[in-house]
Amino acid sequence: MVPDARWVDALLGAATAAIVATAVTANVRGDGVPPIAYVFAVGFGALMLLRRPYPVLTLAASGLGLLGYYALGLPPIGLALPVGAALYSAAEAGKLRWAIASAATLVAVSSVARSLGGEDPGYLYAYELPTTVAVMAAAILLGEVVRTRRLWRAEVAAGLAREAGGRIQEERLALARDLHDVLAHTISVVTLHADVADEALDDDRTEAARRAIRRIRQASAGAGRELRGTLEALRGRRATAEAAAHDAPIGALSRLDELLAGAPVEVVVEGDARPLPQVVDATAYRIVQEALTNARRHAAGRSVRLTISYTPGKVALRIVNEGAATTAPGNGHGLNGMRERATLLGGTLHAGAAPDGTFAVTATLPAEPAA
Repeated sequence: MVPDARWVDALLGAATAAIVATAVTANVRGDGVPPIAYVFAVGFGALMLLRRPYPVLTLAASGLGLLGYYALGLPPIGLALPVGAALYSAAEAGKLRWAIASAATLVAVSSVARSLGGEDPGYLYAYELPTTVAVMAAAILLGEVVRTRRLWRAEVAAGLAREAGGRIQEERLALARDLHDVLAHTISVVTLHADVADEALDDDRTEAARRAIRRIRQASAGAGRELRGTLEALRGRRATAEAAAHDAPIGALSRLDELLAGAPVEVVVEGDARPLPQVVDATAYRIVQEALTNARRHAAGRSVRLTISYTPGKVALRIVNEGAATTAPGNGHGLNGMRERATLLGGTLHAGAAPDGTFAVTATLPAEPAA
């Protein structure tokens, strides 16, 4: 238990003891006050130190102590004052039935005993009993309200934690997809042009080797820019995702030339090409990038056909690797990443071997014209 809680319980116990002792001192009967009555007052207060770890025990001890107090014929102190804090503590701890049952039992036993003892029924049932029941009910209700509010706060905090965890996971997945796409594409380009440069040097084709090396340098520089942008986003240097997309050096269908440089890719555009929303444009670019990376990896040297179809409200991509059916990629990180990107936008992506022996990746993305 934290020190603050101990102090709260100590103050509550002191207040209970002081209130009961005041009622004992008042002694409405007008006769003498035995010292043991004050011992009971201290006992009622001391029980508050146990209310958090043992709420039911505290309530039971308070009720039995009150019955014992009256059994000894000590000065009247009412019912609600000695056990009010115990009723509140039980309800606050989630023991609502125990609190209600204890209060009802005390009221019933006290009322019957006092009626049999000859007390005025009018005073007992018309004045004291309603007051006692109201005070007990208020103590129980307050405890239940405090408990409910605490549970509500805990649920809100847990919900916020889950939401934050979900956002972090989404960001991690997005970063993982970006890193995979950038590195996989760059490595495939570097490997391709390194082979070209090697063959050109063997054949004494210096200019061809230089062109291949320039391609390697360009791919490496582009990868470096994208990685820096990703790290800046990870460190929180981007104000918004839109700003990050706008600042990215690569990531739009309008820059396909850089992506296709040196690759045997036939590009076909169907429909009227139009500007796309940034997130759709970047997603389409990444899907093409990953599909071409898979083509280089699994069908090196084979021709690739890229078809971009613009229709009202949509843009469709189809990347076909000729003769790649037997070496088509499986459901690895690349294809999963493409599917995730398309799904996040409400689109679809299918990949698989076709009857004609090719491997095709087909994606459809919702794409209203950019404002």
